[in-house]
Amino acid sequence: MGLIQDGVISFLAAVGLTTIVWIVGGAVVHAGRPAIPGLLLVLPLRGEALAMESDVRELRRLQGRLPGSKIILEDHGLTSDARCLAQYLADREPNAVLETAKDR
Repeated sequence: MGLIQDGVISFLAAVGLTTIVWIVGGAVVHAGRPAIPGLLLVLPLRGEALAMESDVRELRRLQGRLPGSKIILEDHGLTSDARCLAQYLADREPNAVLETAKDR
């Protein structure tokens, strides 16, 4: 009986120690990813912008790796239908806006 009891106590101690190491290690790893406020991910759009949805999806995936970043959908002469879609995507995504490009 004593051998089983010692085995169970050893097992629980190992699980507890592993849990503590896992939590501390996770906190250290996530602390190394600082937010980069003001980082802009700009997507220039023109004409029909046929790949706009997949491009926005890719930017959203990239934004997940860069906390604090913002997606800018920049209109360089979109058609009316494409502009409506761009506005919909910008409204649906957090930290995303649709802006009209300024002439230089």
